[in-house]
Amino acid sequence: MTELHDPFFYERQLAGQGHCLIAGVDEAGRGPLAGPVVAAAVILPDDCDYIRFKDSKKLTPARREKLYQVLYDMGIPIGVGSAGPEEIDDINILQASLLAMRRAVESLSGIPDYILVDGKFPVPVSIPQKALIKGEQKSASIAAASIIAKVTRDRLMCELDEQFPQYNFCKHKGYPTKEHKQLIMQHGPCPIHRKSFRGVREDL
Repeated sequence: MTELHDPFFYERQLAGQGHCLIAGVDEAGRGPLAGPVVAAAVILPDDCDYIRFKDSKKLTPARREKLYQVLYDMGIPIGVGSAGPEEIDDINILQASLLAMRRAVESLSGIPDYILVDGKFPVPVSIPQKALIKGEQKSASIAAASIIAKVTRDRLMCELDEQFPQYNFCKHKGYPTKEHKQLIMQHGPCPIHRKSFRGVREDL
C-alpha cells in the first residue's frame, strides 16, 4: 500500500528504518481572531487501530470528543503545547504555531526519534522529521494529534467564554464568523483577541 491508501504508511516505513518512537504533530487555531494556537504531539503504537484516527476537520464534534478520550485511555505519549494571543501578535501566527508544536513535542513523556509534522515547515527541534502537506490525511499519527489539539482548544475556548460571555466564544471558538465580527465591533476587542489580525486591529 502507498501513502495514498495507508494512513500508517510513513510510520511503518520509518519503523522499518529503525525508528521506534514516531510522533505525529499538528496544531489547531491558526485562523481564529481570538485565543491561543494549540498543538499536540502523539506517539501511536504500531498495533493500534490507527484507521479510525482521521483529520479532525472531517469529524463531528461528538466523534472528535470520543476519539480524544480513546487516545488518552490508550495511555500513549501525548504532549500538548500552546502559544497565546500576545505571542501570536509578537512573532506572527506561523512562528507561534511552530512554537506551540515545539512545546507539544517537548512535553511528551518520551523524546521521539522522529517527527511527522503537518504542513510544510519543520518544528524547531533537533529531531529528525518530515513535513507533510495535508498531513492529517496521510498520517494517522498526525490525524491523532489534530484531534487532541482541536478538542483541547475547543474546550479552552468554552472556558474563556465564561470569562468573556459577551463574545460567545463557546459557539464560534474565536473564528471570524459574522456574529463574532459583529460582537467585536459592538464590544471592542478583549484581552484574548489577536490584536494584529484583520478584523480585530480595526476596532482597537
